[in-house]
Amino acid sequence: MGQISAAVLRNTAENLPTAPRLPGGIGGVRVALLEDGRNFRGGALRDILGTITKWWDEGETFGLATVVRTFRSAPRDPGAALAVEPDGEVVGSVSGGCVEGAVYELSTEVASSGQPVLQTYGVSDDDAFAVGLTCGGILDIFVEPISRETFPELGEIAAAVERGEPVAVATVISGPGQVGARRVIWGDVERASDGSLGSGERLDAAVDDDVRGMLAQGLTGVRRYGEHGERRGDELAVFVNSFAPPPRMLVFGAIDFAAAVARVGKFLGYHVTVCDARPIFATKSRFPDADEVIVDWPHRFLAGIEVDARTVICVLTHDPKFDVPVLEVALRTPAGYIGAMGSRRTHEDRLERLRAIGMTEEELARMRSPIGLDLGARTPEETAVSIAAELIQLRWGGTGHALTDTEGRIHHESAHA
Repeated sequence: MGQISAAVLRNTAENLPTAPRLPGGIGGVRVALLEDGRNFRGGALRDILGTITKWWDEGETFGLATVVRTFRSAPRDPGAALAVEPDGEVVGSVSGGCVEGAVYELSTEVASSGQPVLQTYGVSDDDAFAVGLTCGGILDIFVEPISRETFPELGEIAAAVERGEPVAVATVISGPGQVGARRVIWGDVERASDGSLGSGERLDAAVDDDVRGMLAQGLTGVRRYGEHGERRGDELAVFVNSFAPPPRMLVFGAIDFAAAVARVGKFLGYHVTVCDARPIFATKSRFPDADEVIVDWPHRFLAGIEVDARTVICVLTHDPKFDVPVLEVALRTPAGYIGAMGSRRTHEDRLERLRAIGMTEEELARMRSPIGLDLGARTPEETAVSIAAELIQLRWGGTGHALTDTEGRIHHESAHA
């Protein structure tokens, strides 16, 4: 990084180092491991989708800038987006303010010229403050003109996102192919993808296969292929922006701790469900931040819904007649996080009860109990923060230590399920 002193390096993304790509698979679905080893939970474009769809409906041509790759401590993740309307209105953000001015100008130029541009914003740490990118990181930003003619599927994509249906947009951003070519992959596997990436059926088929794996986990990022879709090649870069429904947080036990957990879960972007068998406690008025409040036996409700690797399960019932049956179901699902509240004595008693009904040690090892990081939390709100902290730590691979006591990079390279 010390050698990069220019504030803007136009079209130099191909010169930046990348880590080797690795094959992967979860649950029989091909999982895309992104070119630089990071799996990002994407989708910031959804935050401005309503506004840009309105411009699109009105027949406007506007510039859309999207972060497609980041290196080091860049301020925003892939999928962050900014759009500039012909009259100068701006929505969204690609850097939290660092390079917005330059991206605004470029977006205006692209909307006028009709030519998409991949631009790299990179600075050394020493020069960061002088040029505005205060984090000292690198951003690859793809800017493209959007209109009803260039992107006829946008209205249907927006409608699908509004309905909570998964959909992804794959765009060629660099290489020997047709830069700016776009393909829309729908979550419904029975529905054919729309558009072509311009380099033949082999590339389209390879991207479709990879994107469906990315959609299954809600991942956004860059995939690389040979000129005609060869998996051994890397000269053609395709950016995949996934619009997957938000991950679910299932909170069992309608207690005061559950209200705080529901609040922080919603803040983190989860679709939050609170479930309890007692109708006098499981009410919407007690859990206003929850997306839904269910009156049912927790184990019965959990057994009847779909759970995936992004699902978070928090068992707060603190009562064996509730938590043992629901944990028996939970620990046999693919949920990415299963936590149970209680003291260490309660935890040991719970383990013995679960072993008695046939749970294996491998299954029991998936349970996070006592739930949360050791922050010394006492109140419901503090406990909710400790649970949120554990979720974030597991997602991004943090140490859980105070940053003051650590060295090296603040932002970790790899995300965890």
